[in-house]
Amino acid sequence: MSNDAIRMTQSDMFSWRMEQNPILRSTVVVVALLDASPDWDRFVATVERATQVLPAMRRKLVPDRGLAPPRWVDDPDFDLGWHVHRLDAAQPRNLQGVLEVARTAEMTAFDPARPMWEFTLLDGLEEDAAAAVVMKFHHSMTDGVGGVRIAAEILDFERSGTPRPPVPGSDTVAGEPSLVDTVGWYLSSGTALVRESVSTGVRLGARFVVRPIRAVRDVARTAVSVFRIVEPITKTASPVMTERSTRRHFATLDVPVDSLAAAGNLGGGTLNDAFLAGIVLGMREYHRRHDAQIDHLRVTMPMNLRSDDESYGGNRITLVRFVIPCDLADPKELVGRIHEIVAKWRLEPAVPMADPIAGGLNVLPSAAVGAMLEHVDFLASDVPGSPVPLYMAGAKITKQYGFGPTIGAAFNVTLMSYVGDCCMGIDVDDAAVPDLDTLVESLAVGFGEVCDL
Repeated sequence: MSNDAIRMTQSDMFSWRMEQNPILRSTVVVVALLDASPDWDRFVATVERATQVLPAMRRKLVPDRGLAPPRWVDDPDFDLGWHVHRLDAAQPRNLQGVLEVARTAEMTAFDPARPMWEFTLLDGLEEDAAAAVVMKFHHSMTDGVGGVRIAAEILDFERSGTPRPPVPGSDTVAGEPSLVDTVGWYLSSGTALVRESVSTGVRLGARFVVRPIRAVRDVARTAVSVFRIVEPITKTASPVMTERSTRRHFATLDVPVDSLAAAGNLGGGTLNDAFLAGIVLGMREYHRRHDAQIDHLRVTMPMNLRSDDESYGGNRITLVRFVIPCDLADPKELVGRIHEIVAKWRLEPAVPMADPIAGGLNVLPSAAVGAMLEHVDFLASDVPGSPVPLYMAGAKITKQYGFGPTIGAAFNVTLMSYVGDCCMGIDVDDAAVPDLDTLVESLAVGFGEVCDL
């Protein structure tokens, strides 16, 4: 039997450690609405199998010594019943009641002695769906794209189910950290740093000899790029959404996939560009209703770094923060401008350096991290979903919504495409946006303008 060390990456550690400030809590919630009550025994059996196929679902987090990242270790007391629950829906037995359960789940901290996920089935809905499943994960366990891969183990393409092969046994155990492991991490990290420094030095030295001016420019460009990513922000761009708290409320908004994709194409961009444009136009409307003007806002957007052949666990994203214009009223022009901005950020030299940058931030006080994030105006995330109907233990999923953490922003809008709809989950900081209905109405106006292109 082997005892493999499974350490958090620096990026994962960043999302876990910043929770010293509860406003930056990184809990992700997904809500699936169902057309029938799923077969409970089958549902439990499917989740049980998923925890065997996906070892991260049976692992808890154990802090290590000094600056060494925490380790994921197998929970010897893993109890599926702790993580999977079944409840009769309380009044109101509709989507609003489901969102109340979901937002409470997001505000509730995980038990640090157990794996950081929970599934709750809500039975007996009378409106909007027959049942719902609220799925809760910590963001350090997996990012949105990795979450889609987890879903593949618990969802089916037919109501009758999906034949799945037996799970092969494994003799690998993610064990508790030992002093030897910790010392080994410091040695390997130091060796890797020296090796990379020497390698980088050789490459730069050669480039300085061959093209000295270009080499200097590249070094300066990378340094400036890193600063853009970590630059503290001391004031919100919005004059309205200025306060922050630990209180959250959820809402939803749907638009057709075809309409949003067509708008992106007409504007010379993508569906994601049209998605951002809809939020920006919604923000123009929201601030108009508050008798306030804005010419720009700051957005945080997760950028996917995961390749097709990578495993599902952990985060393979980097958070980029950038200014987005709000003075363009024409939706087509706005989509094109946003496309230019996002494309430029994807080419930033520091974007692939997410892990080393996170390593540097992890030695800073949590207050410094808060200064980076707490004055961002909103967060927007686009997660690819299924173009065909999916089923959960015999029940068809009619809608699915993701609610990403605000991590210091006034609100988060997470788009999950499903069949023909863009299902948007809106996670709002109550102190920043005390009038949730007004925000949702304003966003509906903004997306209406974009989809009418």
